Amino acid sequence: MTPDTEFDLHSFLPYLLNRAAEETGLKFQKIYKDRYGMLRTEWRVLAHLGRFGTMTATEIGARAGVHKTKISRAVVRLEQLGFLVRTGNEADRRQEFLGLTKKGQAAYADLSRSAQRFNAELTRTLSEQDQAVLIRCLKHLAAV
Repeated sequence: MTPDTEFDLHSFLPYLLNRAAEETGLKFQKIYKDRYGMLRTEWRVLAHLGRFGTMTATEIGARAGVHKTKISRAVVRLEQLGFLVRTGNEADRRQEFLGLTKKGQAAYADLSRSAQRFNAELTRTLSEQDQAVLIRCLKHLAAV
């Protein structure tokens, strides 16, 4: 390889996306972990239930792009913490509906406000136009 065709890891999009996701994810994780003792998948389950209401674990997994085993563990933990309740499905006993308790709703409200502040701080050096482009591009790449 010649110097101008050498592979540059620091310009490789998957590498950059992973670094950005890891760095920002760890910073936001500190908030929900310190306040509520949650891990990443638990936060994702809580956020989906808070945003979309009662759902099944399968629905959350599909929306969040998280394996059902991880969702299952997160559901157990959130139930132990008193953030969610399970309700059996009379039509299909293999399935449960998940919903937030009052405590879970309060945690979601608190964390969603924190997420909005975190997002604003994260993007404060970008123009509104650059923010819109970044979000549009990331949504496009995530749909691939």
